[in-house]
Amino acid sequence: MRNTHRGRRGGVAQHARLGLCAIVVSLAALVGAAPALAAEHHPKGAYEKFKDCPLSNPATELCLFAKTESGEITIGSKTVPIVNPIVLQGGLHEVAEEDLEFIAAEDGNTLSKSPQPVPGGLLGIMAPEFLPGFLKTIFNEYINKGITGVTATTELAAPASSIKFNLNHLIEGQGTAFTLPIKVHLENAFLGANCYVGSNAHPIDIELTTGTTSPPPPNKPITGKVGEITFEEEDTIVKISHNSLVNNSFAAPGAEGCGGIFSFLVDPAVNSELDTPSAAGHNTAILNGTLNQAVAEAVKASE
Repeated sequence: MRNTHRGRRGGVAQHARLGLCAIVVSLAALVGAAPALAAEHHPKGAYEKFKDCPLSNPATELCLFAKTESGEITIGSKTVPIVNPIVLQGGLHEVAEEDLEFIAAEDGNTLSKSPQPVPGGLLGIMAPEFLPGFLKTIFNEYINKGITGVTATTELAAPASSIKFNLNHLIEGQGTAFTLPIKVHLENAFLGANCYVGSNAHPIDIELTTGTTSPPPPNKPITGKVGEITFEEEDTIVKISHNSLVNNSFAAPGAEGCGGIFSFLVDPAVNSELDTPSAAGHNTAILNGTLNQAVAEAVKASE
């Protein structure tokens, strides 16, 4: 963040933090003996977007609905633009000052599965050099028979509770705002249903910031953006628009499970095309969008 804006933005950050704390404190008394049974919820008006907030969970104090509308993810040598919105939603429980525990969305769809087309698809994937000549020919012909299009879908690689969120860092533009453990699902007819970069056992941990990154070479620092902070519905909703969360210092493992029973042949070919495994400093995530946070009791009261 530039020094010329630090004072003004610091004031906004302080106002936002105080406002959010006031929201939680002032409405905490409204938390009554809500039924423990899970139920379908239908919030209305400005709260409608929080319909999958885990309101049946008594630990839920706040509801989160964050939509990534643009940006890109680079793994190794392949950059995938975000053209289909990705939604992160669920509940939040404050475990320490500005340190929030994430609670899965009520319907389990915490991180939406939004396939993104991979530019160039599988073009460029060639048979591994260790194959005999006749097998190389068969392999390369099969890839190039019109099935080169591929999509990449970012999925959670751990329970929702493993998502880390720090509102203070988000608003101040310093430190890690979100930590997301993910895996990237590569899909088409050739790759099969289980082709992933990253896994539940070995997730890609992306520590996103609205500040400036400190990546190892060859990546250079990039800077995110806090965005515009507004309060709605008598300060029970905080909206952060034009937000940009970034990271370019994470590592990515190699692809696994590609090609089904032929993964021992296909995995090396995919990794050769992607340049994976990819060490820290060779990967980038830029997520641009809007974040909405609401007091859970206010969401309930709107039904």
